[in-house]
Amino acid sequence: MKSLLSGIAAFIFTTSVSFAALTPEVIEIRSDWARIKYQLPKEERVAALEALAERAHAISSAARGNAEPLIWEAIVLASLAGEDGGLGALSKVKQAKLLLEQAENIDPDSMDGSVYTSLGSLYYQVPGWPIGFGDDKKAEQYLKKALALNPDGIDPNYFYGDFLISQGKYREAISVLEKALQAPARVDRPIADQGRREEIMAAIERARAKL
Repeated sequence: MKSLLSGIAAFIFTTSVSFAALTPEVIEIRSDWARIKYQLPKEERVAALEALAERAHAISSAARGNAEPLIWEAIVLASLAGEDGGLGALSKVKQAKLLLEQAENIDPDSMDGSVYTSLGSLYYQVPGWPIGFGDDKKAEQYLKKALALNPDGIDPNYFYGDFLISQGKYREAISVLEKALQAPARVDRPIADQGRREEIMAAIERARAKL
């Protein structure tokens, strides 16, 4: 199971939402997530993400009717699944999917369409039936919706490019990933931006190696 879900640790997106759209509590979850994902030693990430998931759940439970806390709880759960692996990983990504679907029902355009980005990412990285719910057609539909809302964003372009690699479309993937590198810096997200750009460059190298 861990090998099937190993990509999830790299999957979870760094949203391009404006700072003012989030409450201070959600901003703190977002900042702590970036620090854990990109700066904490690997052996310390699971425990840190477990604690963060508890905090994120408390915030989302107290903020019913708001999409953003649900999205960030889903982000943390899916990151935890990718780091922890094992038999519990699939249950975590299923819960993340349910949270994202709840957020989609509340406000599908929230955080520049990050619901679409994250659902699309889950659908192409989680195994398909009978193990999981993975579905490449749904993945492409969601990722294209995300790009329609945020065509120049670092995250929708990164994940669409990564999806194209999984489909064997390496030249198209490189073009999309290079566009992701041109996304404007987010002044309030330096750790997330640096980490995402490193992931983009690694994805470009993977695609070039396949040509």
